[in-house]
Amino acid sequence: MAISIIVMGAAGRMGSTVARLVGEAEDLALAAVVERPGVHLARFGYDCLAGDSVEELFPQCPKAVVVDFTSPEASLATARSAVAHGNPMVMGATGFTPGQREELEEYARAAPLFWSPNMSVGVNALLKALPELTRLLGDAYDVDIVELHHNGKKDAPSGTALRLAECVAEARDWQLAETGCYHREGIIGARPKREIGVQTVRGGDIVGVHTVYFMGPGERIELTHQAHSRENFAQGALRAARWMAGAKPGKLYSMHDVL
Repeated sequence: MAISIIVMGAAGRMGSTVARLVGEAEDLALAAVVERPGVHLARFGYDCLAGDSVEELFPQCPKAVVVDFTSPEASLATARSAVAHGNPMVMGATGFTPGQREELEEYARAAPLFWSPNMSVGVNALLKALPELTRLLGDAYDVDIVELHHNGKKDAPSGTALRLAECVAEARDWQLAETGCYHREGIIGARPKREIGVQTVRGGDIVGVHTVYFMGPGERIELTHQAHSRENFAQGALRAARWMAGAKPGKLYSMHDVL
């Protein structure tokens, strides 16, 4: 039996990609699409329920997995409704504040919720390997992370860059809030020993590029992940949705759990 999917923001770049891939998958079925008021979904030709009210649509799609790449505020509001109606939910929005993350974790105790700042299998493999590389190289290697995205991306640094930086900080037993450096200008002096640089580039239609630099005595190691299309993230989200269809409440799941 096909797994039912509800796509939030179905007129957007990620939402429309997810909806199209659901339609192409034999084991998935598009149950409903949702957009904000004023956006006419009829022009997209979706053959399913459509509207702007999750309170009306969710009860008509029991147990359908919600896939949401909208914004932190919109995702939180949708998560509240998912909890109320018992729908599992997969979220890929970036830019959540620590307080919003805590709110998601609280909701996850009552309903199956998943959040990842990057659904890419490759990025999550990098996150798994990064702590070991950080420990092997030791503190003699300075670390900077540079991320590139399209000119329409609203948050900076990207959620993926921040997660990569957190990964390095955790491996060194540092706090990113104390060691993260997001801007350099003027006479700033020598680089502090306890520092992780996270730099942002915005322009054009770049889907996403993340490079971690380990710069040590006499050598440099560069680890780069390049996303060639949004389908990469959409396929990861649907992989998560398949897994979440059988998940139980209790924790805020991540791509690490799925893989």
